[in-house]
Amino acid sequence: MTHFHLRAICFMFVGLAAARLAVAIEPPSRPGVDAPELAQLGPYAVGVKTITLIDRDQWDVTALDAQGVATKKDRPLTVDIWYPAKMATGGRRESYAAVLEAEPPAPVVSFNVPGIAVRNAKPEGSRFPFVIVSHGARNVTAMHTWLTENLASKGYVVAAIRHADPGYGIANGGLQMFMRRPLDIAFVARSLQSSLAAEGSVDPAKTALVGYSMGGYGVLAASGAVLQTKGPMSKMIPGGLPDNMSFHIDGLKATVAIAPAGATAWAPDGLRGISTPLFLIAGDRDPTVDYKTGARAFFDTAVNARRYLLTYQNGGHNLALGTTPPEMRDNLWNQDWFEDAVWRKERTVAINLHFITAFLDRHVKGDVNRDSYLDVPVVRSSDGSWAAPANTAWNAISPGTAGVTLWKGFQRRHAEGLELLQRPAASEPAVSRVPNIAVNGEILWRMSGVTP
Repeated sequence: MTHFHLRAICFMFVGLAAARLAVAIEPPSRPGVDAPELAQLGPYAVGVKTITLIDRDQWDVTALDAQGVATKKDRPLTVDIWYPAKMATGGRRESYAAVLEAEPPAPVVSFNVPGIAVRNAKPEGSRFPFVIVSHGARNVTAMHTWLTENLASKGYVVAAIRHADPGYGIANGGLQMFMRRPLDIAFVARSLQSSLAAEGSVDPAKTALVGYSMGGYGVLAASGAVLQTKGPMSKMIPGGLPDNMSFHIDGLKATVAIAPAGATAWAPDGLRGISTPLFLIAGDRDPTVDYKTGARAFFDTAVNARRYLLTYQNGGHNLALGTTPPEMRDNLWNQDWFEDAVWRKERTVAINLHFITAFLDRHVKGDVNRDSYLDVPVVRSSDGSWAAPANTAWNAISPGTAGVTLWKGFQRRHAEGLELLQRPAASEPAVSRVPNIAVNGEILWRMSGVTP
């Protein structure tokens, strides 16, 4: 083999490695070519800033006194805020540095997530809808920049809470998360509704919550779901749940819960306390949070909310996290913080962005045109069809009209393996209903002509 051939082979491998790296470090908020229509970035540039709030004199069940009673201390909460910004010429795009726990007893692992935001960029516009994001147990906000940056580009101000959860092995760590999640969410929402409204950046009357896993439990509680004060988790808290726990958030218009925890947390009929529109996202093979007693049961019992349930068939738990950083790919434990065993992560990110955008635009911004993306003509995406003309472009987007049952906004051959159920709130007026399809023997209905 000649030196020329050896050099050509070397260049080829270097090129392949560079191409792989380029894909790996693409900002997760910028979806790929197979993304559904509403996943794409919006018209705004994005800024990011970080602040710290102090919730004074709060119970901490990880720090007990000599009598085994929880102590009180100030609770600092770091919050990352993304917002629509003026286009910054030459501004350096943010790279989000974070750490996650490795498989014990290994030390924590550090990683970086590339972004599109510019730190402390000059804001653009005013009185935007406001979204609070709550991460999963022992997660970090950097795992959700796929959502936070993307929503900010579409005209939302988004605040993601760093809950600073107790690590593995910390006594009462799980109980602390159970008690603190909805309290943190409500405190941050109230604080920032006030301060950001005062500076003119948000409209506090248009507030939404998004939570994943433990954060999903938190946003459900903060949306009105009633906790079982004598339930299994509550009984384990030294002294029980405090009597003065208040989660109410004024101006709440919509809630998104992804793979939500909390199946044993609610009082009987506790989910009936939610009356704001609710969008649930889950995998029916979730090994961490049981699907049937979790998201599916929440969907069935939250009867006072207009609600949706998007199910990833054969999907697991990690549906709300961004693409795996390069630093996390050489170890299965580390990679499994992010990846699903079946679904490609870039795909779940894009699908989630599409539907969360449609849902928030509809129920927070009041854009009734988004109903056509949510009122899918068939429950199972794989049952949709589109007899498109022969000259239709390969990447054409389904219009979802004129007899097309392929879900609106999806490309042909790229609407597979999903199920979207929806039901009206019990308080919605009776309207004409069009039968959809039977799922496991149950007839589901697509509402027509309802404008809550």
